[in-house]
Amino acid sequence: MGDLLITVAPTGAETTKADCPQLPTTLAELVETAQRCEAAGAAMVHVHIRDDDHAPTLEPARLAETVAALKEGTGLVVQLSTGGSVHDPLEDRLAVLDAQPDSCSLTMGTTNFGDDVFLNPWPFVCDLYQLSQEREVVPEFELFDLGQVAALHRLLDSYGLPYGGKVHVDLVMGVPGGMPGTADALVAAVAALPAATTSWSATGIGRSTLAVGLASLSKGGHLRVGMEDVLTLARGVPVQHNEELVSRAVEMGRLAQRTPMTGAEARVLLGMA
Repeated sequence: MGDLLITVAPTGAETTKADCPQLPTTLAELVETAQRCEAAGAAMVHVHIRDDDHAPTLEPARLAETVAALKEGTGLVVQLSTGGSVHDPLEDRLAVLDAQPDSCSLTMGTTNFGDDVFLNPWPFVCDLYQLSQEREVVPEFELFDLGQVAALHRLLDSYGLPYGGKVHVDLVMGVPGGMPGTADALVAAVAALPAATTSWSATGIGRSTLAVGLASLSKGGHLRVGMEDVLTLARGVPVQHNEELVSRAVEMGRLAQRTPMTGAEARVLLGMA
């Protein structure tokens, strides 16, 4: 049995195809990436999609096609981002659940995101959460700072447990405007998580990826990696394929005596089976 959930976030909404040609932005590239990452040790894929011009989109038919292709071509848990890009309207982000993913991201508050603002007002958070309960989609609560940890307490107190009864959290660390990607910040965030939390992972953005990953493993947490979050393996060494980041996460886990979960095992962890 595996005891380490590795999530791969292969694309994101910020990096352009022109700046990073190896970024998987077409459906064929995304499915191929997911298959290779699953073989390397990933159990869940966090999905952003692009249009024919490789620009971020939440186009409903394209989202549904992507979810169907990933479910057909892999055994991964398919998680759609409800964040889209920082410019997407709230109503379009709610409609993401129409594509019937296994899981969705649910960010617990508004965050300064570099020079932009990632808008998640409280009424939207509540609407998205209740919609995920109705649609039987398991949310992953994305926490960018300690205020959002407190907001998760408030949400669970107000609306109860998510579909499936498990509370899975991802600490997103190192975003300019959010909590720093340090071991100290991770320890503080984990200590403040609700008692109902059943599992948590951590994401280190950019140069914080290794520090956050090692800190997460040392605290018993899980890992999210991928080209959405980091584009280099080391200074001056660009990532050529998301599989490299998954393989590195597997090796980090091996050193911590942790074994990667399969997609089926991840479904049990997340309350889907």
